[in-house]
Amino acid sequence: MIQETIVITQNSSGVAHIAPMGIHIPYESQDEFIILPFRPSTTLNNLLESKTAVINYCDDVRVFAGCLTGRRDWPLKPVEKINGQVLSCALAHTEVELVRVEDDETRPKLFCKAVHTANHAPFKGFNRAQYSVLEAAILISRLNMIPLEKIQAEIDYLRIGLEKTAGDRELEAWGWLMTVIENFIAKDGVYAENLPGAGSAKAGINS
Repeated sequence: MIQETIVITQNSSGVAHIAPMGIHIPYESQDEFIILPFRPSTTLNNLLESKTAVINYCDDVRVFAGCLTGRRDWPLKPVEKINGQVLSCALAHTEVELVRVEDDETRPKLFCKAVHTANHAPFKGFNRAQYSVLEAAILISRLNMIPLEKIQAEIDYLRIGLEKTAGDRELEAWGWLMTVIENFIAKDGVYAENLPGAGSAKAGINS
């Protein structure tokens, strides 16, 4: 199972790094976590150095979108059992320690175990707009790997749920992500209205 979380690590100077990341959790053990950061990665460097991390469960999708658009200054507070920090807006968090590493040139596997879990606020469920922002954030992170036409077609579909169910937080996060696409298109000299199969992408970006 993969859960979309926010992973917070810190270096030897105590500087925290906040990163959205899909965490693998084996079905047979809910106390084991596999973190797979790509090289090069601040998360990877910090985890190998400190041997600890904090996994945040958060329903404020602005944190996910913000971290992908240069907005990483989110309020933090110390955790209880390890030397680390947790998002102030986290609904819950798990403090983990690194147990072993399966090295890889591209994406090492970092096997961690839980040392402490705490709940901070009730989870009231995701709406479709939150899902849309999460999926759009993943697409934005792969702009250089996926054809722009495919990304735009998926964005157009995700926008349907967003427009029906979004609140202010979701609309703000979506706007950050759409600005990234707009800038990507402008940089590459691609006119979105000429992209096949997705209608007017430029109108979607500005909506």
